[in-house]
Amino acid sequence: MKYRQLTKEQFESLHHEFAQFLATQKIDVNEWKKIKEENPTLAEEELNLFSDLVWEDVLNKVQYLEHFSPNSWNLFKTDKESVSRIVVQVQKDINLLSQEGYEWLLKNPKDTTVEYFKGEKKYAGERNPEVFDLIEKGSQISKGELFEYFNRLTS
Repeated sequence: MKYRQLTKEQFESLHHEFAQFLATQKIDVNEWKKIKEENPTLAEEELNLFSDLVWEDVLNKVQYLEHFSPNSWNLFKTDKESVSRIVVQVQKDINLLSQEGYEWLLKNPKDTTVEYFKGEKKYAGERNPEVFDLIEKGSQISKGELFEYFNRLTS
């Protein structure tokens, strides 16, 4: 398995797609029930294979990620060969996870207590596993508004 198995909730939300996936392997509902009962190892392999296909599709589309903590934001832009990162750090007693802290930062991006760090690194291996690792460490997929805003601000 290249990534991780989807959660039960994720499988439930993708039940139609999973049924289509099984159909491509000539497995209908009755056959699937039989496999789950008689060959749980094979059933697990099918779940893993489907999970990897879903993750691969999602990861291919990811352009931006965000990771928030109480005093900093890590904003990522993923390209084909590298990932760019902007760290926005506040040296002030303010919680950036709160609505008040979020709004304060957007209104005061040039405050002397706000620091910016920018960098770019080439992927050590394949792109998608590295993007997946960022997601597993708490980053969330985004549309990139914050990355682009702070990129313009710091350029």
